[in-house]
Amino acid sequence: MQKEILFTPWRSEFVVEKKRNTDGCIFDILPTENNDPQNFIIYRTNLCFAILNLYPYTTGHTLIVPYRHTSDILSITTEEFLEINQTTQLIIRALSSIYHPEGFNIGTNIGSASGAGIPEHLHWHIVPRWSGDTGFMGSIGNTRMIPEDLSITYQKIVEALNNGA
Repeated sequence: MQKEILFTPWRSEFVVEKKRNTDGCIFDILPTENNDPQNFIIYRTNLCFAILNLYPYTTGHTLIVPYRHTSDILSITTEEFLEINQTTQLIIRALSSIYHPEGFNIGTNIGSASGAGIPEHLHWHIVPRWSGDTGFMGSIGNTRMIPEDLSITYQKIVEALNNGA
C-alpha cells in the first residue's frame, strides 16, 4: 500500500506569526484577556479550556488546553486529565450535533520533533473528519478549504454547548 503524505505549509505561518507577536505563551495569554468570543475560547473548566484552532484542518477543529503551562505530559495531574477528557467528550458531542462528522482525530503532539506548533504548552486536538475531506485543493493546490468563518463556527458550538449538546 502506498503511503499518502499531506503537507501543511500554511501551519508555519501560524507558528511564526504567533511567536513573533507575543511576549509569552499564547495559551497562557488568551485565557487571561477575558475576551472569549474574539479569542475563540468556546468552553472553560477549572483546569482547562477549549479554543478553536485559528488554522484548522477542518471546520470545528478544536484545541483542549490545560491552564497550567507545561510541555511535560508526565506532569499532567489526574484531575487535569479528567477535565481534559470530559471536555473532549463535551466538545465531540457539540461538534457531532452540529456538523455530523464521520469520525474524529484526537491527539497531542509532544515536542517540536512531533510537529507541535506550540511545543512549550501541551494541548489536545479534536479534528472532525469526513470521508474525502483531504481533497484536491488541500493535497495538490496547497490551499485549505474551510467552508465556514471561525466566528460562525464559534457561535454554533457555543450555542450547542449552552443547549446541552
